[in-house]
Amino acid sequence: MTRTALAALACAVAVAMLTTADLHAQAPEPIRYTLRFPDARTHYVDIEAAYPTGGQPTIELYMAVWTPGSYLVREYQRHIEGVTASVDGKPVPIVKSTKNRWRVTTGGARTVTVRYRVYSREMTVRNNWVERDFAMLNGAPTFLTLVESRPRAHEVSVDLPMGWTGTATALTPIAGAPHAYVAEDFDTLVDSPIVAGRPVTREFQVDGKRHVLVLEGDPSQFDIDRAVADVKKIVEAGRAAMGSLPYPHYYFLNMVVDTGGGLEHKNSFLTMSGRFTTRSPRAYQNWLSLVAHEYFHNWNVKRLRPVELGPFDYERENFVKTLWVAEGFTDYYADLLVRRAGLSNDADYLSALSGQIEAVHSTPGRLMTPVDMASYDTWIKQYRPDENTANTTINYYPKGAVVAFLLDARIRATSNGVRTLDDGMRLAMQRYSGAKGYTAEQFYATMSEVAGTDLRPFFAQAVESADELDYAQALDYLGLRFAPAGAEALRASLGVTTRNDAGRLVITGVRRATAAFEAGLNVDDEILAVDGVRVRPDGLSARLELFKAGDRITMLVARRDRLMEMLVTLGPDAGRPWRLEVRPDATSDQRARLTGWLSQ
Repeated sequence: MTRTALAALACAVAVAMLTTADLHAQAPEPIRYTLRFPDARTHYVDIEAAYPTGGQPTIELYMAVWTPGSYLVREYQRHIEGVTASVDGKPVPIVKSTKNRWRVTTGGARTVTVRYRVYSREMTVRNNWVERDFAMLNGAPTFLTLVESRPRAHEVSVDLPMGWTGTATALTPIAGAPHAYVAEDFDTLVDSPIVAGRPVTREFQVDGKRHVLVLEGDPSQFDIDRAVADVKKIVEAGRAAMGSLPYPHYYFLNMVVDTGGGLEHKNSFLTMSGRFTTRSPRAYQNWLSLVAHEYFHNWNVKRLRPVELGPFDYERENFVKTLWVAEGFTDYYADLLVRRAGLSNDADYLSALSGQIEAVHSTPGRLMTPVDMASYDTWIKQYRPDENTANTTINYYPKGAVVAFLLDARIRATSNGVRTLDDGMRLAMQRYSGAKGYTAEQFYATMSEVAGTDLRPFFAQAVESADELDYAQALDYLGLRFAPAGAEALRASLGVTTRNDAGRLVITGVRRATAAFEAGLNVDDEILAVDGVRVRPDGLSARLELFKAGDRITMLVARRDRLMEMLVTLGPDAGRPWRLEVRPDATSDQRARLTGWLSQ
């Protein structure tokens, strides 16, 4: 090699080494948290966090006020206590600068240690719970992070109390450090709940990827072996629908705590169930549907997402009009995946879809608010319902699921069965997952491309207006119908919901365009008598069975203790007019399409 060549080689090596050094220099030092439970019975987790300062004289920390997937500002900072800061063991000033921010005076130190406690006693998938035997921690209500724009790794070490044996989380383990994990950035930390205690686990592989079902709480009556076999079938059905598994591994975190709920995360989900879930056919079917829903989110919303849902602003609302896709389409696929996995039959699935349709059409607010606006208003309405909510808006979960059903049938019909909604979701995933995100117009265009026809008018009517949905094409294509009305159509209906309030029959809701609404009955009215005869708290339904639609009755009610007589003309009992069934005269082609849809 010539001297010139050697010089060139040395220069190239130096440049390569400089580039590597520069890259290392640019990678910010991680934030390091240690979680301790000095007395878990008191429901507290103690947190010690070491924050790199970069030599700045002050740093600012903040806590998220909401968590992705649950669209309500929840003010998590209200559970923080005892915030202190120190450098090398010596206290330094820390002051609260806004409702969820703290400013620390560093004195130029390279690292500041902050200690605080978090009260953790809300048994929901969006918050924290700590007790003697276990802890369930979500990222948003637990961790203070730096106010900064660049991504930074966050390391978490869990110091287990005596008697606790393990932790479970989708975070990446730190080699050689038990119960220690790293998140590549704050988004990943927020998106990775941690369960600690004595978790029971089962593992399985699909496409060479590790899947772990985790039970914590009281799993003594929960058949984990049956559950893990069925969860694997749901994973395989999801993979068949979407084409591939987009995660490195997946954790199914199920708290057996005799309550319900679920929340999706990027490489895991957190759900809650009862200890006897696997012993009750109905409860188990509901749990499988919940599992399928939260699992399908690993494609729909955690990767294929509305453009507004990333990067997240954790300190204020992130308004979005397409939660009917993110949640509603996921609800559609939940029951469909359970069916395609062979864990339910056709009748089960049609009953579940009928329930979604009925939920839409029994809500008067469907004629007031388009589903895209219901999505936009989720921050002020979805998680704060009152007695008038059903009269003014529509839930984007069931309506989005019904729109997905109609869209799936339309794509199949216009493409002569060649393409389906699965194709549309895969194409959207290919184009808009990750850092991109989609707008409503891009989603419409993608579905139109797959269908081979312009679906903009369909979305304008089904999503952007409050018009009634059109089922004709879907039912005809699949050979379905709504079951004919029976004798229930002649029954009388008042149109109220009630509760037994210590022996008082109290109205809790009045639906628009019902007998009660037209007569002027109000929420909190106490129903005392019908036609001069007392009605007991559990006797309203039986009394109404004595009448038929169109009958006039006199109701005696107490409104703020004042007695009032109200004349009411009873309306018809709707029964279940939205119950789907296979047409008796369905053709062989229609039956084949139905089978292909449900068993694909």
